[in-house]
Amino acid sequence: MLINLVPDFLAVLEAEDRFAAYLDYFERHRELLTAYWDNYVLEPSGPHFEEVIRNTVAADRSDLYALLGSADLVSLAKQTEDKVRVLLDVDVPYDIVLMVGVGAANAGELVVNGRGVAFVCLEHFTGVMNPDTQGLGLDPELLPLWLAHEITHVIRYTSPASRSSMRDLVRDAGGYYSYWETGRQAVLRELLVNEGLAVQVSRAVSPGHAAWEYFGFARRQYARIREVEPILTRAAGHDFERAALGLRLRYLSGGMSDEARTVERTVLPERAGYFLGARMVEAAINTRGFAWSVRASAHEIAAAGEPIAERPRLTVVS
Repeated sequence: MLINLVPDFLAVLEAEDRFAAYLDYFERHRELLTAYWDNYVLEPSGPHFEEVIRNTVAADRSDLYALLGSADLVSLAKQTEDKVRVLLDVDVPYDIVLMVGVGAANAGELVVNGRGVAFVCLEHFTGVMNPDTQGLGLDPELLPLWLAHEITHVIRYTSPASRSSMRDLVRDAGGYYSYWETGRQAVLRELLVNEGLAVQVSRAVSPGHAAWEYFGFARRQYARIREVEPILTRAAGHDFERAALGLRLRYLSGGMSDEARTVERTVLPERAGYFLGARMVEAAINTRGFAWSVRASAHEIAAAGEPIAERPRLTVVS
């Protein structure tokens, strides 16, 4: 189901008391927005929560209005979903949410009461960097790329055919996804594969972009990751079967210190694990296809990528 929260947010901006209007908006969509804030922003209560809201509703939105006036984002989202549905042979209901966020993630995945949610925050896709909204200035043409990325996560977490440990963790949490708890409990191999699959699906669904854009990298960052790929592969390989939030943050998060990202005397670029994860799933996708790979366990994917040993040939002596 496509859920468009943008008109509700625009109504907040038209209100006489924007702060109070945002609180009303939050209450109307509490379940969804609480999950968004908890996973990607901060706990939605207290003075910090209120400060973020005040900054959000006071920000200059001319770039957002220009985007909404020039693009049919609802149709774009539906077209993207249709492509993903065919590619992944979708077998579970989920929601796609178009929304205006508070400057946190440009896109993300949630599971709320067992139902997956893929969302995109439009303040990041206006094509103009906006310091008021912390908008990244991404080209609107990248929206299908990121939407496909997040839908892939949703299928992996909720498909009844998924053998991913992420699905087990979501189920064990009562049908809720938590970035922080899965980061503590899922082994690094699964976390890397999870992002790698999403990258590869986005490439298939939205081809033609620069290579680094599928990872959310800048060009120089992408070049640097390719330079340190042997170090990245070796370092992560030592931790494949370990689970620790610090590993998720080191390899798959932005905002970490150089010290936290240093391995073998080398500072890894932020989110370098997206590149490694995409490498890790290539062979499985080529061998078994997208639908199978997105539902496979991380170890099944590793096995599918291993070369089949040639059987010894019998020599017949007459």
